[in-house]
Amino acid sequence: MNVPSLDGPDAQGMLRLSGDWTLAHLPLLEQSVARARGLGVPARVDAGSLGRLDTAGASLLLELVGEAGVGALHGLAPANARLLAAVSGANAQAAPCPAGPGGLRRFVAGIGTALAEVWGGVLRLVAFLGLLLATLPGVLVSPRRWRLTPLVVQIEQTGLNAVPIIALLTFLVGAVVAFLGATVLREFGATLYTVDLIAYSFLREFGVLLTAIMVAGRSGSAFTAQIGSMKAREEIDAIRTLGMSPMDVLVVPRVMALLLALPMLTALAMLAGILGGAVVCALALDISPTMYFARIQEVTELRHFWVGLSKAPVFAVMIALIGCLEGFKVSGSAESVGRHTTSSVVQSIFVVILIDALAAVFFMEMDW
Repeated sequence: MNVPSLDGPDAQGMLRLSGDWTLAHLPLLEQSVARARGLGVPARVDAGSLGRLDTAGASLLLELVGEAGVGALHGLAPANARLLAAVSGANAQAAPCPAGPGGLRRFVAGIGTALAEVWGGVLRLVAFLGLLLATLPGVLVSPRRWRLTPLVVQIEQTGLNAVPIIALLTFLVGAVVAFLGATVLREFGATLYTVDLIAYSFLREFGVLLTAIMVAGRSGSAFTAQIGSMKAREEIDAIRTLGMSPMDVLVVPRVMALLLALPMLTALAMLAGILGGAVVCALALDISPTMYFARIQEVTELRHFWVGLSKAPVFAVMIALIGCLEGFKVSGSAESVGRHTTSSVVQSIFVVILIDALAAVFFMEMDW
């Protein structure tokens, strides 16, 4: 076993290596390399007399030459050169990432990144809406492209199957609103105005808003999961290979189904909420059903019903678009399907509430 040595530098600043640079001589090699590094990084190293070399010795050699790399070693045997290249590549892969900005800078950078992602999502949604608007007229005027079976299936899944949960939820919320209204208005001797509160709130806001939120969580997530699973199994690529458009096959039937189902569910939710309020008024306020519905007919104008119902098609299109778009974003893994399904629900509910708030301000300013 040849004892390693590190001689120099000479007059030309060259170091000369000799002996076996292996793990057995690691303590001696570390001292030699530290001493040589104290004199500065060598410009050239003569490795012609270098004996055996293992990964430990290769790491120390790379530490010795620093940023100059393997090119600073002259006369290196081919086997040793290959080993040094492998160790250098492994070190490059394992190198720690540079630390990002700290404190306030990282916080501001995070805000900027989040805003950029939100803006990018808005642009993608607008582009997807434009693609739908460009596709829909061609589908409507060409009966060959109609897909009635998927349309009927989606209407059943998004509309008919949602009737029980929508009716029960809005009935209970109507009862809760009646209790709250009665509690507040009883102090002023105006319990009769509880009927007005229930009618106005469900016809204009609660009916369509609660229905849209439920549909976003129920049907919007289903759209994302279905299309995402198809993309993970490469079924969407198969659709394109067959010469069909995924917009025609997957998106248009879902948008049209939700466009038909959500207004009907909204009307059902309005009726269920008003009935829930009627039950509470009859049991707790001594307002008979006859008086209850007569009061609604007397003070409630039909325009309130149309104001609430007019928002349903807008909510339907946005929920269906977001659900389908997030499905197309799935990368292929089950984790990606779950992540985009969650994102679909969150985005849909946020957009629904945002549009509802803007619509409320608009209708108030228009005195509708």
